Amino acid sequence: MTTSQTVLAELDSGVLKLTLNRPEKLNSFNEEMHLALRAQVQRAHDEDAIRAVLLTGAGRGFCAGQDLGDRDPRKGGPKPDLGHTIETFYNPTLRLIRALEKPVICAVNGVAAGAGANIAFACDIVLAAKSAKFIQAFSKIGLIPDAGGSWSLTRILGEPRAKALTLTAEPLMAETAADWGLIWKALDDEALIPEAEALAAKLAAGPTLGLGLTKRLIHEAATNDLDTHLDRERDCQREAGRSDDYAEGVTAFLEKRPASFRGK
Repeated sequence: MTTSQTVLAELDSGVLKLTLNRPEKLNSFNEEMHLALRAQVQRAHDEDAIRAVLLTGAGRGFCAGQDLGDRDPRKGGPKPDLGHTIETFYNPTLRLIRALEKPVICAVNGVAAGAGANIAFACDIVLAAKSAKFIQAFSKIGLIPDAGGSWSLTRILGEPRAKALTLTAEPLMAETAADWGLIWKALDDEALIPEAEALAAKLAAGPTLGLGLTKRLIHEAATNDLDTHLDRERDCQREAGRSDDYAEGVTAFLEKRPASFRGK
């Protein structure tokens, strides 16, 4: 596994807390941080002890996207292949986040720009400080939204707002993002991390097999027709109903006690 101080990892009570840690660069991505984040998300896939993930940023920002310091055109040389960057670094991590059948919570503690915003939108539940803002900064430098931005914005907000945000690069404040349904909640700055940690702990203690199946169905709903989706609900409910968590949940309900789920 790649270990790096650019992504701090802490596992506690089933929650893997990941903190993007290049605060002097507003946690913008360089190659080292790309690989470190991917390794930790892969770890969440591989380790049964991890039952939820919490992603946040160090310092005054969540993530400013790609670090452009190594891409100064004034240095000369061949023109960059940004498609290679996307295929090599961003897309594998985004696919891992979306495919993880465990809850992924994102706590946006400041500016989330470019790919930083779009990585947040790939997570399952997004909380943001009221001072945070989301910026589709790509048009300012002649690029297109990547890291799934043109996909997630269109599906969540619809074509008119997706176009306006991406073409103008105007900042979207956290409270408006919550009002529009782009994120779950905008919170007072000092409440963000405590509430995000409490939510992650609650989900990690829950029936995570069933939560993972729920995620899978919601992801599939965008492309399934109703008949297909009814069949998928049948199949996933069959799997959930055979789990130890279901037996424990029903037993706890009948015995009027809190359930002790194991994610199996």
